[in-house]
Amino acid sequence: MLATSPQPCSPIIDLRQYTLYPGTRDAFVALFDNEFVETQETVGMRVIGQFRDLGDPNRFVWIRGFPDMPSREKALTRFYTQGDAWKAHGETARAMMIDSSDALLLHPARTTGAFMLPDPGQRPALDSAMPQGIIVATICSLDAPLDHTFLDFFDGDVRGVLRDAGASFLGDFATEHTPNNFPRLPVRAGENIFVSFAGFRDLVAYHQHMTLLGRHPSWRTKVYPSLVGRLRGRPQILRLAPTSRSQLRAA
Repeated sequence: MLATSPQPCSPIIDLRQYTLYPGTRDAFVALFDNEFVETQETVGMRVIGQFRDLGDPNRFVWIRGFPDMPSREKALTRFYTQGDAWKAHGETARAMMIDSSDALLLHPARTTGAFMLPDPGQRPALDSAMPQGIIVATICSLDAPLDHTFLDFFDGDVRGVLRDAGASFLGDFATEHTPNNFPRLPVRAGENIFVSFAGFRDLVAYHQHMTLLGRHPSWRTKVYPSLVGRLRGRPQILRLAPTSRSQLRAA
């Protein structure tokens, strides 16, 4: 297939964090990348990215997308209740999971907030090298649904400082408050979440980014305190290493 330019991807996404039994993550990644990528996409989903959490050796994080909520219900039903892949390998996957309930249902926070990805036919092969870049997801909990006041603050005060320190922004998302239409897979309800995804060429670049932020007087004394003051607690930061088949990556 000829290479295509990246296009906006998936107006609805699930961001899922799985806690796995110690020592099983590599086996889970291998199972996922072998058996649960094309088989989900065949029934109408988009596997956007799958990652090892660098901060927790027992956490696997992944993102899948849908064209809309009705398509989500149909695709999940087809995969989990009718699909051969889950029937064949679902029990093996569940046996490696301690918890799979940490899931957020999200939509792009703005018209330009969606991930930009190439055609799924250009997904790296199973034997591809591991990418060096990392994805950093910043998960912010708000008191109320996301509004333009917070977005204007984030765009005007936060984003510029982070970009100057080396962050490359990949997408911004907010809670989708439409009721979960596949209750077999619960999502976190009753929350107002904003998630921003950034990319870095490697872990060294991310550490340099954090050093620059620590030295930035406006970040330490004004921007970050103002950000935290608008949130319910401090942000959750996920440092994510894409698997060899993940389409979402830093570069």
